[in-house]
Amino acid sequence: MKESIHEIQPYEADGIVYHADKCLPLVDAAKRQKIKSRMLSRHTYPGDRLDDNTLGLNSIGYWDAHEPQDWGLDWHRNEGIEFHFLESGSMPYAQEDKEVLLKPNYLTITRPWEVHKVGNPFVGMGKFYWVILDLGVRRPHQEWQWPDWVTLTPDDLNRLTTILRQNDQSILKTNREVRDCFIALGKAIDADESGSNASKIRLLINYLLILILDLVDTDDIILNESLTESSRSVNFFLKELENSLAENWTIEEMSQSAGVGVTRFTYHCKQITNLTPMRYLMMRRLELSKKMLLEEEELTITEVAYRTGFTTSQYFSSVFKKHEKCTPNQYRQKHLDLVL
Repeated sequence: MKESIHEIQPYEADGIVYHADKCLPLVDAAKRQKIKSRMLSRHTYPGDRLDDNTLGLNSIGYWDAHEPQDWGLDWHRNEGIEFHFLESGSMPYAQEDKEVLLKPNYLTITRPWEVHKVGNPFVGMGKFYWVILDLGVRRPHQEWQWPDWVTLTPDDLNRLTTILRQNDQSILKTNREVRDCFIALGKAIDADESGSNASKIRLLINYLLILILDLVDTDDIILNESLTESSRSVNFFLKELENSLAENWTIEEMSQSAGVGVTRFTYHCKQITNLTPMRYLMMRRLELSKKMLLEEEELTITEVAYRTGFTTSQYFSSVFKKHEKCTPNQYRQKHLDLVL
């Protein structure tokens, strides 16, 4: 099993750089012969290399586990849209705020850079497929760009794109046609040698997209345009900001990370939090500092200040006293006395 030295363009959000997942636990499980697996990939994904005839397809493959497993794929992101399919067995799976046990013939749809995991904490026994297509986007409000070898008519492709972007349903019970398509993809992957099956793989992925359109294009579907608005990108940023409060943020850097202009970023931040961006950042830093003061007693006030994004301990103490009506040391001592 080979790994590429070519890095895919990472996704930067909130001071954190998300690199496309390298599936290292999966690679290790295959090396230990815990599973049978075959992958065709490019960039940092493991597997035999895909050629230029399938540009935009970043990874495709499967694993087959016939015994209990001791590994899982923890929370991670992929740069493209990813389709998972379980042919047999059962598989713990979580995506954003949804956690389920996948059963045979279940299909999952993970949108670009949407956080998800497989396993809880370990994957189950079963045969599990995936297809990852890079759509050239890094934020929910950006337009999707399908690979040029996707041959659905413009109307069908627009319909599929609209439904996938504006519908938060991500787990589908499929039919025999979808199952047969993934089985055929598995056989095409097994038989591929240096891109020899590129035409068949392209054809089968196009057929899979048509089958998915048939599944989701129903009268019952409810489309929600807010799922693709810039406000959702800002909301994503604010949620992830908790992981990088120590960064030296400016409002320009925050809006750039959210993928929108400063004016729109400020507007959406105020709508979501009732605070300006810099004020919201300050309040989150203060909340983190209070937690650290109580839970990490070994840290000095200066260390707490730096770890929560304040430039000096003096400035931190001044801001803290203004909001809490006591100094950081007094706050720590008061709460520790209550515990004792």
